Amino acid sequence: MRETKKITGTEKAAKPKRAVSSRSRYSKEEIHKIFEVFEKFDPEPEGELDHTNAFTLLVAVVLSAQATDVGVNKATKHLFQLADDPYKMVALGEDKIREEIRTIGLYKNKAKNVFTLSQQLIDLHGGEVPDNREALEALPGVGRKTANVVLNIWFGQPTIAVDTHLFRLGNRLGLAPGKTPLDVEKKMEKIIPKEYVRHSHHWLILHGRYVCKARKPECHRCIIYDLCKSKEKKTKA
Repeated sequence: MRETKKITGTEKAAKPKRAVSSRSRYSKEEIHKIFEVFEKFDPEPEGELDHTNAFTLLVAVVLSAQATDVGVNKATKHLFQLADDPYKMVALGEDKIREEIRTIGLYKNKAKNVFTLSQQLIDLHGGEVPDNREALEALPGVGRKTANVVLNIWFGQPTIAVDTHLFRLGNRLGLAPGKTPLDVEKKMEKIIPKEYVRHSHHWLILHGRYVCKARKPECHRCIIYDLCKSKEKKTKA
């Protein structure tokens, strides 16, 4: 007698997952047009973290992890009046740094990182912020995104800093789909025209922060609406 296998509910429900395309949904011409529009709308985009030099920029970006730019700016307003270079920051001490930034998330660990990276800048780099990724990423609290921001904003290098907004847009728009921030960064580097690379992450971050928001994208305000191929795209009023 032929044995029949009983199929469970779990087995019935199991279906092969459809592979998500890792290719951009846009042609070279369409990508060029997207960034042409961004440039026309905002030729010289700027980051929103307050800073006066490479050191204060580095500290501000380190503090911005899991915190808003507005919150960081409030916390650093007085801090940077007290210490705007690594020598003054070390002299200030970890306890005082912690007191100054206590209003932002993870302030205890961040205070330790700011103090330690300041000391390392003095010991290893003569008190100067290095202009290369390897040296920056060797500092406490500095990851790839932080290094990219500093290299881009202060040193003018064409790096792409992938934060939560840019990661979301890369996937939502289908511009540079990727499973990790590094995936998105590498794909962006390949597809974005060279003349737009330096400002590209500013345009996308600001667009994601104020227009193409995580929960409720405001498509009616989108300047690239006609070019957008997002599956979440709404009818423009």
